[in-house]
Amino acid sequence: MKYLFYILLLTTSIGTAQDDKVTISGKVTSNGEPVAFASVFVKNGTSGTSADVHGEYKLKVAPGKVKLIAQLQGYRSQTKNVTVNENVSVVNFELEEHNEALDEIVVTGTRTKKRKTDSPVIVNLINSETLEQVTATDLADGLRFQPGLRVEADCQTCNYTQIRMNGLQGGYSQILVNGRPIFSPLTGLYGLEQIPVNMIERIEVVRGGVSALYGSSAIGGTVNVITKIPKQNNYSVGYTYESIDGNADQSLISGNATVVSEDYNAGANFFVSNRNRSAYDSNGDNFSEMPQLKDNSFGVNAFYLPTENSKLELSLSSMHEYRYGGEMVDKPAYLAQQSEERTHDVLMGSLDYQINFNEDKSSLIFYYGGQITDRDHYTGIIPEDEAEKQKFFANPPYGTSEVVTHQGGAQYNHKFDNFLGGKTVLTGGAEYVYDDVYDEIEAYEYLTDQTTKTLGTFVQNDWDVTEDLNFLAGFRLDKHNLVDDAIFSPRASLLYKLAETTQFRVGWGTGFRAPQAFDTDLHIAFAGGGVSRISLAEDLMEERSNSFTASINYDRATEHFIAGFTLEGFHTHLNDAFYLYPLGQDKFGERFEKRNGSGATVKGLTLEARANFDYLVELEAGFTYQSSKFEDAVENIDGLSAKREFLRTPNDYGYATITYTPTKNFNVSANLVYTGKMDIAHYAGEGTGQDVDEYYETPSFTELSLRAAYTLDIPKISTGLQFFAGLKNITNSYQDDFDIGKNRDSDYIYGPRAPRTVFAGLKIKSL
Repeated sequence: MKYLFYILLLTTSIGTAQDDKVTISGKVTSNGEPVAFASVFVKNGTSGTSADVHGEYKLKVAPGKVKLIAQLQGYRSQTKNVTVNENVSVVNFELEEHNEALDEIVVTGTRTKKRKTDSPVIVNLINSETLEQVTATDLADGLRFQPGLRVEADCQTCNYTQIRMNGLQGGYSQILVNGRPIFSPLTGLYGLEQIPVNMIERIEVVRGGVSALYGSSAIGGTVNVITKIPKQNNYSVGYTYESIDGNADQSLISGNATVVSEDYNAGANFFVSNRNRSAYDSNGDNFSEMPQLKDNSFGVNAFYLPTENSKLELSLSSMHEYRYGGEMVDKPAYLAQQSEERTHDVLMGSLDYQINFNEDKSSLIFYYGGQITDRDHYTGIIPEDEAEKQKFFANPPYGTSEVVTHQGGAQYNHKFDNFLGGKTVLTGGAEYVYDDVYDEIEAYEYLTDQTTKTLGTFVQNDWDVTEDLNFLAGFRLDKHNLVDDAIFSPRASLLYKLAETTQFRVGWGTGFRAPQAFDTDLHIAFAGGGVSRISLAEDLMEERSNSFTASINYDRATEHFIAGFTLEGFHTHLNDAFYLYPLGQDKFGERFEKRNGSGATVKGLTLEARANFDYLVELEAGFTYQSSKFEDAVENIDGLSAKREFLRTPNDYGYATITYTPTKNFNVSANLVYTGKMDIAHYAGEGTGQDVDEYYETPSFTELSLRAAYTLDIPKISTGLQFFAGLKNITNSYQDDFDIGKNRDSDYIYGPRAPRTVFAGLKIKSL
């Protein structure tokens, strides 16, 4: 290993003979404005550079006929055929802004910038335009429109959300913010709803094990939330009103403002968001199925260029949320027959410093990310017995939570123009992750006091063997304080490009989950008149994974038409798979213990399809068919038969979106989300309508939503007024058999997160 780094360091100090090359210079612009930091390179060559803050670049190119390409995230790339000689010295580019994602730059798959079609790992994108078209209010809403992903609400009282990737529950997916794993286990309970969409530039999704890059808990995949990037001076202010089934209201206010210096050496994007939602009762029992929410968020994303070859990036956000679900009464939470109350204050941020040198062949990145969460909470149900009731009122089950996460590290990248007949990018780095979770409810004798510390190192070689063949290999070594030995996680992927239309990929990787409490383990549910809690077995050991993927990606583009599909197969085997064993009841309610099972296998197929007809009609769809089973059946409910099938995991699910844009100022979009049948557990409770414990197969659900928007341009003040309205879940495809009363099983919830909702809004933005 050390010899590899010696070679790397030696190579960075060796100059390359360039006497026979011609210097080409020029400027990259869009609508007459400079495009800072655009990439300019020779197709299938070794020459490339980045434009400066003024969009200007210089590049040495060997004489002859070449294809010169300029590209940047958010713009359509431009290719120019150039005959390089002493008479050709200036080549300018004019890029067109676009939202088409076939050619975009992604970073999550390899931790370095790559075109989607050149990445050996499939990276799916959700951009801010898509989030707007599906009228997403938060991160959880937006993630529903990705193949292989399913977002669900898991508590009838508090509605915490989790994302399931390739059939694996939330704790198997790594959530990143600007590439940093600062979503702690507690943040994972409600964080998907706390991040507003106007904070998000785009979301990159990688399905399957990528632990060789990002460490523990990336077995199912990785979701990287990339916050707004300052590009040019602009602003927007929006208001949305929603009527939820005519019985509850939601109001959303959002604002963004971007300021960039005249010399493009600094810029900042500021965002603010406010959400106010009343509680929603579906079955008329005066207990909510959707909790009351009051959210306030604000933050800034900024950059500064100390020198031409260095960049400092800062992201900082603050989120405050009040959440109340249960009996809908105007009283303190502890006087409600049953309720959950949460007050969150979250501060999160990241700081990155990157310096490029050696003619941009080398880069060094230092980074830090962190979050602090303070939570006051209540989870309680008033007993029937008078003596127990007095004890309850004397010491109501209020609790406190304090969570701190820190991540710091360094990453070094170096490009080799000649590497075994091809070219390669070598990446290496080290990072330290600290996460401390303290969660206590004295009345329930409940305490989670968990500190995890992970020191990791990673190495990756991204090798373009030929212009059509790429081999990615790497590994990560992690020392986790809850695991006895360091864990070695290798990874390899192969990409073969057939012409310019087709890519074949195969991949393999390993990963692990430490024996610690994850998001769902920290949730206290109601069942049978008591509360259910989860503890960890004393001999719990880490869970290991072995993942395989194979895919074919086809896209055909003409002057007015783009269409394609991706077919991917996945197979993940879990050794010592975690499951919850029912211990029975104590004086507070049900108890479960997380234990190691013999193993489990998740496998399936995901099909994606897409089409774009001259930006007039855009279609996108994804469908997953899969199986998730334990090797040996596990017991879920005391007294019922054991099952091999994962609970709450449908074998089929998918989505589709279509957008029609007949003019620049008007568009109509529709979307569909399908959830197949699944098995869930249902606990009995007095007066709930459920008399016996049982397994239940849910029906399938199909949500259909529609949105129309028109923008009125006011050129004199460089402002546009956008009016939009529509319907979510038009057919009101929603669960119709919720438990009733205070003794309900709060985990008996499935299907869409919300019933039919009418919405309308106004957005004021700069042109």
